[in-house]
Amino acid sequence: MASLTVIFFFFLFISSCFAQSYNVLSFGAKPDGKTDATKAFMAVWETACASSRPVTIVVPKGRFLLRSLNFDGSKCKPKPVTFRIDGTLVAPADYQVIGNEDYWIFFQHLDGVTVYGGVLDARGASLWDCKKSGKNCPSGATTIGFQSSSNVVVSGLTSLNSQMFHVVINGCNNVKLQGVKVLAAGNSPNTDGIHVQSSTTVSIFNTKISTGDDCVSIGPGTNGLWIENVACGPGHGISIGSLGKDSVESGVQNVTVKTVTFTGTDNGVRIKSWARPSSGFAKDIRFQHCVMNNVENPIIIDQNYCPDHNCPVQVSGIKISDVLFVDIHGTSATEVGVKLDCSSKKPCTGIRLEDVKLTYRNKPAASACAHAGGIEAGFFQPNCL
Repeated sequence: MASLTVIFFFFLFISSCFAQSYNVLSFGAKPDGKTDATKAFMAVWETACASSRPVTIVVPKGRFLLRSLNFDGSKCKPKPVTFRIDGTLVAPADYQVIGNEDYWIFFQHLDGVTVYGGVLDARGASLWDCKKSGKNCPSGATTIGFQSSSNVVVSGLTSLNSQMFHVVINGCNNVKLQGVKVLAAGNSPNTDGIHVQSSTTVSIFNTKISTGDDCVSIGPGTNGLWIENVACGPGHGISIGSLGKDSVESGVQNVTVKTVTFTGTDNGVRIKSWARPSSGFAKDIRFQHCVMNNVENPIIIDQNYCPDHNCPVQVSGIKISDVLFVDIHGTSATEVGVKLDCSSKKPCTGIRLEDVKLTYRNKPAASACAHAGGIEAGFFQPNCL
């Protein structure tokens, strides 16, 4: 093991010798939090893009005011790019400046991109207030997104007060997020922590998410997602879905959620779909070794999902199969700790509830199941499946 470590650092040293480093200060960025640094950051990107050698873009300590940024690698010479952020990137105080953009900071068409460290402060609270007031407001920008990219690493990043979603992974392959922190008020609307869709081989490790929506949301086309050592709360839990928005939709498969602590969340582990026809599915899902602390719906499959009043009155066409709930224990904030409300047209199959121990007011929590088939094992409130 020691020899492998020496070899790793040797190659890291060699690669760093051949890498080019660009500091945003050299391109005119000022770390005062007041001077618009957008042009300076894009000038750095244009220079880095033209390089044929590995590139590190350095953002030193300080606060850098930025409008929306699009780091597009489609016309760049191929090579790894690293953003080393020691400071804080801040969005304009006026939410209108980026509020109609899809993303505040956007990476696309890249192979080998690392974002290391840093704080992203989107200053979204004023937009949340606008939305709560019922006024005509922009939808808001996702803080940071990666699209159509491979070999992505996000490490040690902190996202504060996003206008909308904090982190989005869309159409990517081989993505690793580790040591990420997501922080927003528990009543902030649509501020999902990490959203993954249409992507393969994605892992999320050692992350803390406190927000106003799903800690992690998993959309159609996700295949091979591993989530481990995550603290979630407040928020809406870890959710697969909502699925079935479209009649023709890619499925979700090979998802593992392991060693997660949920504290004061609306849900724990959840699969949700709209009650309408769809070709989508969710299969080979594993929820294991999870702790629930005063969670309203610790375990839930909801195939009649509808967050508003315009609910479809059909039956969900999403097929849910081979879902394991293993070693899930703690306290439920409601009497029903396990709710499996599956589709009457395509009932859930291959459900396994093993060593599930949930209590409500110091008594075993109840369970409610419909159209769900499978196996119960270990300590569990019986007669659900």
